[in-house]
Amino acid sequence: MTSVPVSGSAVSGSAVSRRAGSGHGGRRLRRVSRKAALNLAGVLVAVFALFPVLWMISTAFKPASELFSLTPHPIPLHPTLANFRNVFSGSVIGISYWNFLKNSLFITIVAVAVSSLVGLLAAIALGRFKFRFRTTYLIMLLIVQLLPQQALVVSLFIDFRKLNLLDSLVGLIAVYTAFALPVTIWMLRNFVAAVPREMEEAAAIDGAGPMRIFWRIMLPLVAPGLVATSVFAFIFAWNEFIFALTFLGTDTAKYTLPIYVTYFYGRGTVDWGSIMASSTLFTIPVLIFFLIVQRRMTSGLMAGAVKG
Repeated sequence: MTSVPVSGSAVSGSAVSRRAGSGHGGRRLRRVSRKAALNLAGVLVAVFALFPVLWMISTAFKPASELFSLTPHPIPLHPTLANFRNVFSGSVIGISYWNFLKNSLFITIVAVAVSSLVGLLAAIALGRFKFRFRTTYLIMLLIVQLLPQQALVVSLFIDFRKLNLLDSLVGLIAVYTAFALPVTIWMLRNFVAAVPREMEEAAAIDGAGPMRIFWRIMLPLVAPGLVATSVFAFIFAWNEFIFALTFLGTDTAKYTLPIYVTYFYGRGTVDWGSIMASSTLFTIPVLIFFLIVQRRMTSGLMAGAVKG
């Protein structure tokens, strides 16, 4: 019987390849395990964050018999629209829900537009021009932002009473704009500083004036910053309650949605179904605004990257 000789290099080569394959398989297994653990953690965080929202929506469709049941049900057994009808009718205050929605939308949209325009102009001045006390001004913006807003209610109330701005939507817009400006200016200043000066100089050499440079170069490149700051201003103006309740006084026709929700709290009872229904309706405009802004933010970032 003839034996076939096997070289030592072939044996060692096969052993090395097996060890390399096992090492590669181990790294791949660890990579897959790490990815699965991260996905599981993300799912747990999402469930933890979304559970109150889902419970709010579920409660909005529950009848009174299920709201006070000893056995809670995540999904309504007998869903109803009675809570939403109660909210839309406005019977709790005698004014339709649509009136409060109109007031909130008007105040929020105007406050966002004014704060974005004024903030952009101030950011351009801070990012493009050098003047005395510029650093001091930026520090003061941060200091103003650190002040608790509720601590200014009394002083602002006295000032607005002297200016006859109480019981006025214009006064509330002025307050929301003023509180949104520090963050708006500070954030937009970074976007303005990131725009190369060479682009403006090249446009000026080609004969473009200041307004043309602003509309064709500065504004498209700073658009992502405007979107980010508009989200902050929108959420603040839409959710604010203390200043709206204090400055609008007894003029219920000018109340905003956050004040309307509180009318479902009685002295001895609480209409939880209507509160959850009004809260569900309250979040819909914010979600719509964020979805629209999110798409524009992505397109603005891509356009700014190409133009830069």
